[in-house]
Amino acid sequence: MSALVGVDVGTTGVKAIAITPEGEVVASAEEAYSLSMPRPGWSEQDPEDWLRASEKALARLGVGALRVGFSGQMHGLVCLDAEDRVLRPAILWNDQRTAAECAEIEELVGLERLISLTGNRALPGFTAPKLLWLRRHEPEVYARIHRITLPKDYVRLRLTGEWAIDAADASGTLLFDVANRTWSDEVLAALDIPRTWLPPVHESTEIAGAGDQQAAALGVGVVEPGIVSIVLGTSGVVFAALPTYANDREARVHAFCHAVPGTWEAMGVMLNAAGSLRWFRDALAPGVPFEELTAEAVRWPPGAEGAIFLPYLQGERTPHADPDARGAFTGLSLRSDRGSLVRAVLEGVAYGLRDSLELLRELGVVPEKGRVSGGGARSSLWLEIVASALELPLELTVVEEGSAYGAALLAGVAEGAFADASEAVRACVRVRDTVEPNDAWARVYAEGYARFRALYPAVRGVENP
Repeated sequence: MSALVGVDVGTTGVKAIAITPEGEVVASAEEAYSLSMPRPGWSEQDPEDWLRASEKALARLGVGALRVGFSGQMHGLVCLDAEDRVLRPAILWNDQRTAAECAEIEELVGLERLISLTGNRALPGFTAPKLLWLRRHEPEVYARIHRITLPKDYVRLRLTGEWAIDAADASGTLLFDVANRTWSDEVLAALDIPRTWLPPVHESTEIAGAGDQQAAALGVGVVEPGIVSIVLGTSGVVFAALPTYANDREARVHAFCHAVPGTWEAMGVMLNAAGSLRWFRDALAPGVPFEELTAEAVRWPPGAEGAIFLPYLQGERTPHADPDARGAFTGLSLRSDRGSLVRAVLEGVAYGLRDSLELLRELGVVPEKGRVSGGGARSSLWLEIVASALELPLELTVVEEGSAYGAALLAGVAEGAFADASEAVRACVRVRDTVEPNDAWARVYAEGYARFRALYPAVRGVENP
C-alpha cells in the first residue's frame, strides 16, 4: 500500500511512521544510534549514522511513500565540502562548548538588535556559534566548508538530492530573520558568514519538513492559541502557537516560525527533562526499569518531604541562559531513599516546565490545556505531577509518535491530501485521555515551585571550582 511517511531524526535514533490520510498509523520503525561526548559539555554525532538509520527504518515500514516528511533535532551543524562530503562530526543542539562565541556574537551584532532580528539571544546550542567556534578552533575545517545543513536536512539531501530548509528549523540557527521568514543579511554580514553556505528556505508545508518541536506541536494539534504543546522528551518543551510575531525582550523563551505558514511560536526549552530521569537511572540504578523507579516514587507524597532537584545537568536554556548551570539535590534527610530522589527528579522537571509556561503567559499566551507527548508521557505519575505543577489539564492524543507524526501530516499537506495544516489536524489528531490537576498536589507544588526558583540564584557561582 501507499501511505504518507514521516521521518524524525532524533538525538538517540530515527523514527519512521506511515499513516493513512485519515491519520491511522499503519507501520512504524525505529533505529537507534549513539551519542558522542568527546569532552565535557561536548555533544556530537556522525551524520552517516542518521542516514543509515533512516534508510533502515524506511525499509522496515514496508510501504510505498506517497510523500516523505522530515523532522529532526534542531540547531545541529553539518558541514559539507564542495562534493557534499561531511567534514567533521555534527555538533548538536545540546553541545555547550561555544560560550565565548555566543558572547562574541552578541557583541558583534548587539544584544538588543540580535533579539530584534532573530527573536533569540546567542545560546551555545544554536548553529551560528558553532560556525564561529570552528573558525577559531578548527580553521582547516572551516576553510573547506562549501555549504551547511541541519540534521534532518542532511538526511533529505542524501535521500532525495534536494538541498533545502524550512522556515521553522531555520529559525533556530541564529542566522534567520524570524519576523520576515528569511535569512538575515545583517547578521550574516556582522558574523562574516557567506549566504551561499545556506540552503534555500521554504515553508514547512511546501517542503514537508520542520524542526522536531514544531513537528511535534503539529502532531498533537497545536496550530492556534489556547492549546500548548508540552514535551517530556530528552529535553522538555512548552510551545505555544502565535498568530503574529512576538518575542520576549530578554529572549528567555525562543521566538521561531511555526510549521504552519503565516504563524509563529514561542517556546521554552529545558535541556534535560526525561533525560534527567535517564541520567538518574544510568548513574544510580543501572538496569532498573523506569517503571520500577516511578513505582518507588509513588510511595512518597508530593514534595518528597522537602527534597528538590535542579535539572541543570548540562547547562540550561529557559529561563537561565547559562551553559555552566549544574544539577543538584537539596533538602535530603536520613529518610530520603531512591524513591524520594526519583520523585524529586520528576517534580524538578515539572518545575522547569512551569518556568517556561510562566514566561509564555508574560507574552500574552492564555493556555487552556496542554497536549503532552514524549517518552515521559508514558508515566501516569509524571503526568499527574506535571498537570498539578502547571495547574493545567493535560490531554493525550490517540497517536503518540510526536515529531514523526507531525512530519507525516506535513507530507500530507505537501502531497495535497490536506488543504493546509489545520485541515490535517482536524482530520487526524484525536484526544484519547485527559489528566486533570490534583488540587491538593497543586497547593504543595505552588510552595515547592517558589523554593525551586530560589535555588538557582543561591547555588550559582559555587557549582564549579
